[in-house]
Amino acid sequence: MRPNLRWQLLLATIGFGLVLAILSFQVQSVALCTVTVPTTGGSFIEGVVGAPNTLNPLFSDAYPVDRELVDLIFDGLTRFDASGELIPVLAERWTVSEDGRSVRFILREGITWHDGQPVTANDIAFTYGLMQDATFPGAAALQTLWQTVTINVIDARTVDFVLTSPYAPFLEVTTRGILPAHILQGETAVSLLTHPFNQSPIGTGPFMVDAGQDWRQTGRLVLNPNPDFFQQGTQLAHLEYRFFPDETSLMDAFANGDVQAINHISADTLPEVAAEPHARLFTATEDRVTMLLFNQRQDGENKLQPASMRQALAFGLDRQAVLDQVLNGQGVLLEGPYLPNSWMYQKTAYTPYSNQPDQAILWLEENGWLVPEGQVMRWREGDPLSIRLAALQQDEGLVTAVVDQWATLGIDVQVNLQSNLTELQQTLTAGEFDAAIVDVVPALDPDLYDFWSQEAIVRGQNYGGWNNRRASEALEAARQLWRLEERRPFYESFLRFYDAELPALTLYQHVNTYALSSEVNLAEIGRIERPRDRYQTFAQWFLLYKDVTVRCPAENAGIDS
Repeated sequence: MRPNLRWQLLLATIGFGLVLAILSFQVQSVALCTVTVPTTGGSFIEGVVGAPNTLNPLFSDAYPVDRELVDLIFDGLTRFDASGELIPVLAERWTVSEDGRSVRFILREGITWHDGQPVTANDIAFTYGLMQDATFPGAAALQTLWQTVTINVIDARTVDFVLTSPYAPFLEVTTRGILPAHILQGETAVSLLTHPFNQSPIGTGPFMVDAGQDWRQTGRLVLNPNPDFFQQGTQLAHLEYRFFPDETSLMDAFANGDVQAINHISADTLPEVAAEPHARLFTATEDRVTMLLFNQRQDGENKLQPASMRQALAFGLDRQAVLDQVLNGQGVLLEGPYLPNSWMYQKTAYTPYSNQPDQAILWLEENGWLVPEGQVMRWREGDPLSIRLAALQQDEGLVTAVVDQWATLGIDVQVNLQSNLTELQQTLTAGEFDAAIVDVVPALDPDLYDFWSQEAIVRGQNYGGWNNRRASEALEAARQLWRLEERRPFYESFLRFYDAELPALTLYQHVNTYALSSEVNLAEIGRIERPRDRYQTFAQWFLLYKDVTVRCPAENAGIDS
């Protein structure tokens, strides 16, 4: 038995050695490689011309930088989606009473402020209650509206708004950002205007203000991703806004790599930015249009009556040429009074008034405005066709383009440029114009009562005095109905009168061009409806890499497969 045992031990030893040899060969054959992978950290820096005044949704309307930052920090009860319809945000849902005079909002469960405190109906009542204050220093139209609304808190998640009469456009005001009552309770609208909260606000939005910074002194504002919004985390630690006094200094910072993005590129500087090899450009339409407003008030002889005279001026403009000449093509031709993302926008409902000079001349001649032999200007019964055009000085290039095109039709234009918006508004209110170039930010809700109703001639913004009873009645009826399908026929009726009588000509919709450095990886930007939409994919953006050791692929390890 002993010899057999020796043979078994010998065979076992040999087998064990072979196994070790094979394993040793395999280990020695595994090659290790160093690869570069994304890592967390770093700040994404966006440059913007100008600085915010106050980071408060109640006071941000007049300041573009304020509006953008407020949109990142705060949420409203609702917001508009890409099709112009309201969807819930802080709200879970809302209902309208049978008589149309009461709207009940139910808040989502579990929503919290950036400091972790729960959002309740008290926050909603507190925020809107501030705008009811007789001393509210914000937009007067907001105060006027909210003073007609009774706010009732039902429970922690339920709030009722009771209106004096049915008013469907009311829902649009619920898009405004909500303030935290647990921090600001007891403040008045006036005291809030200068409150330290406006320096380091607490909101519910996708980004939080980094505590302890003085952006007024440093010229930069650091925001941190809200973990409740970016639940899977982010690669970038911070989003930083850096404020510059002018476009030149901002362009230099982008060229030098001191900022990774430019918030807004003007038409003048677009070629310079586009020439930067690391620049990626993204363009999105803004909720802002430039219009040519016609004065129809009957103060003496009105040279823009009848409607065919206004149509002649419209047909006599090549709007695309104006865009190319003045804005380097940075705009979108638009027909009618509604934005394309409004649920009432109907492109086919409007006459395409643009670049039909033969039609323009026909209308002018049919109205008796002729060019005497040997002259270039039009006359009628001894009077020249001369119109007064009002505009802001900043739009001088646009004014020049319009004047030059109308001159080819034999129209003399007397230009009145105003240095600021207040002066222009005074000119419009006094009716001291025949045509005016104005910028308008249309609401996505199609209610245009305050712009085009008969009542708005006296108590509104119907500066041109368009006086059409049936159009006004359609607007009045539509605003008292809550269901979109019930409102639509009235707005369709209004549009027919608007298109036929042309109280204003929309020249173009503005676009915003945004520059992003190629240094920012995996940064994809889709459709932009509001400023925060630029950061829809922010979670995957990254700037930094790190080296890690991994097993090399078989072909790199020299192993035959």
